Amino acid sequence: MKVLLYTEGEKIFSKSGLGMAIKHQMRALDYENIEYTTDLQDDYDIVHLNFYGPNSVALAKHAKKKGKKVVYHAHSTEEDFKNGFLFCKKISPTFKKWIVKCYSLGDVVITPTPYAKRLLEGYGIKKKIFAISNGIELDKFTRNENARESFRERFNYKKDDKVVVGIGLYIERKGIVDFVELAKRMPEYKFIWFGYSPLQAATKEVREAVKTKLDNLVFAGYVEQDIIVEAMNGCDVYLFPTYEETEGIPIIEACACKTTAVIRDIPIFEEWLEDGVNVYKAKTLDEFEDKIKKVMNHELPPLGEAAYKVAEERDIRKIGKQLRAVYEEVLQK
Repeated sequence: MKVLLYTEGEKIFSKSGLGMAIKHQMRALDYENIEYTTDLQDDYDIVHLNFYGPNSVALAKHAKKKGKKVVYHAHSTEEDFKNGFLFCKKISPTFKKWIVKCYSLGDVVITPTPYAKRLLEGYGIKKKIFAISNGIELDKFTRNENARESFRERFNYKKDDKVVVGIGLYIERKGIVDFVELAKRMPEYKFIWFGYSPLQAATKEVREAVKTKLDNLVFAGYVEQDIIVEAMNGCDVYLFPTYEETEGIPIIEACACKTTAVIRDIPIFEEWLEDGVNVYKAKTLDEFEDKIKKVMNHELPPLGEAAYKVAEERDIRKIGKQLRAVYEEVLQK
């Protein structure tokens, strides 16, 4: 069994959640000793597609003509697309029709969560859909007091500063506008946001938020994974005010580092993240402010140990076994 892993425009998405998901796929297959290639000229038994561009569609059709199997990975839905970059909301109905066409080319479809699976089934996709997490390299994201110290030194935070971390592209869906508003409301805490995308593609509200000047607010831009590990260890709260996800890799990373997280109470998180058990949830700005302050003031207990179990279930070693099972099933058809 040999798999062609193909991600159209991989360089463009290398600094996004999709880029991280692709790296996780490779590591998962490595752990399972599944032979794979990224070279379109190589021979293969299965093509595993990760994007919905025209080249991916052409490759899927070409593979089928050659008698190869097609696994289509559905990383995107209309719901997480429409509140992204500028004009996404206007074209989201057309986008939905297109991704249905793309994903339906697969012999099977993989998507990260049961929630995303239900959305795709609701679109009318008839192919068998597997819910498999994008996973996390658990051995890289661990609780580490040395990383906590290096994070604070790197960003000039004092030992007793209370720090809130956010992660994501500069898009409305990630809740970046609310992140800035919460920084305004709580000047006694330090807020730092990691991640970057061109502001020209952002909505007016997001552009204004990113340009906000506050003494307690920093936009650190894109950083490598080791800095994210430091940040998860060095902060007091991981804040995830996202409005929509197909999974949300950073919350799994926070869980792996046993970081107390305050997240938005939305359907994607209902089945695997529980308020007051492994995370704290909020819906409104007032609720976010209240939960953050209570965590900082030790009025709410840390949830790191319970959160870690969430990450353990999504270790890429386990994801590799799940991918193997899908590949073997599709080859038997």
